Amino acid sequence: MLHLHPCSCQFPSLTKGLEGASEQVENARIIHQRRLSFPKFVNSIDRINTRKNTSDKIFKSHNISKGYISAASSGHCEISSKDGFWKQLNALYQFSRPHTIFGTIIGISSVSILPTKSLADISPTFFVGLLKALIPSLLMNVYVVGLNQIFDVEIDKVNKPNLPLASGEISMELGIAIVITSLIVSFGMGIKFQSPPLLAALIVSFFLGSAYSIELPLLRWKRNAALAAICIMVVRAIVVQFAFFAHIQKYVLVRPMLYTRSLVFAVTFMGIFTAVIALFKDIPDVDGDRDFGIQSFSVRLGQERVFWLCISLLVAAYGVAMVIGATSSSLFSRLVTVLGHFLLACFLLFQAQSVDITSQVSVTSFYMLIWKLFYAEYLLIPFFR
Repeated sequence: MLHLHPCSCQFPSLTKGLEGASEQVENARIIHQRRLSFPKFVNSIDRINTRKNTSDKIFKSHNISKGYISAASSGHCEISSKDGFWKQLNALYQFSRPHTIFGTIIGISSVSILPTKSLADISPTFFVGLLKALIPSLLMNVYVVGLNQIFDVEIDKVNKPNLPLASGEISMELGIAIVITSLIVSFGMGIKFQSPPLLAALIVSFFLGSAYSIELPLLRWKRNAALAAICIMVVRAIVVQFAFFAHIQKYVLVRPMLYTRSLVFAVTFMGIFTAVIALFKDIPDVDGDRDFGIQSFSVRLGQERVFWLCISLLVAAYGVAMVIGATSSSLFSRLVTVLGHFLLACFLLFQAQSVDITSQVSVTSFYMLIWKLFYAEYLLIPFFR
């Protein structure tokens, strides 16, 4: 048998090939032994690879989540900006003292109906004339109440901390800008509309509203209870009734001036009612008024005495209104005026029994009720014919 022995001299390439293959086998054996010898190291490598794959997935999902977060954040910013807008708008609304705004609208509208004699007088010309009276008067109203808040800001921090200036919702600069702008536009419209009664009403309101609030020598009339009451009575009881009646009668309906029974009643009744408002408004403000030297009737006489004085005055006024209403020539007018004032008087007395004089919240709530009775009276006045 022929035996072949590899020999480097005879088959050098074959010898090198066998040596290379043998070396590769040996290397593979060493690597395998190392893998068997260090399983923890191998497992760590596998975990690293697994984490890498997981992190890639998280990164992808993070990009998606980031989109949702961005969208949600944008939506939140949009909602916040809307909330901020409505909050600022509400602050401006509260700065105008809405109960006085409603009182002005209802009062002027009611008095403007008194010169009319039939439904034919309620024409587009009438409504244009009414708007010419309302818009500058409302702006003057904003001037008066805004000016009072500017000069009373420190007192309001005690008595009415929720008012926009006192709470800081509106800056002093913005408050002053609103007041000055309202005054200028009000007078500009009053002059342009060429109605002397309307312009006279604006001038008187400006003078008394300024004298009531401004801290200057001989002014700041609100410090004196009698002068403060006179300011409110002159504007609400006399100026509003006579000036706007004359505005509609002579400069809208173009008729000679004739003072009617309903106008005389309106001036008399509202004189009493505005005196009650002037007295009652200071009842919940006793603490701040006393600290800042405002000698209101509530400070001087006590809250309870002033409270029941106001109730007595209103009940007496309702009684007089029922007597006057009963003398009307129209059965319908008699029914409305007598029954209406009787119900208002009963409602007033019923609500008065539940007021806690020592509670500022309770007294302030009742004060707002008096303003609602004020609005209701203007709905009854046109029936006095």
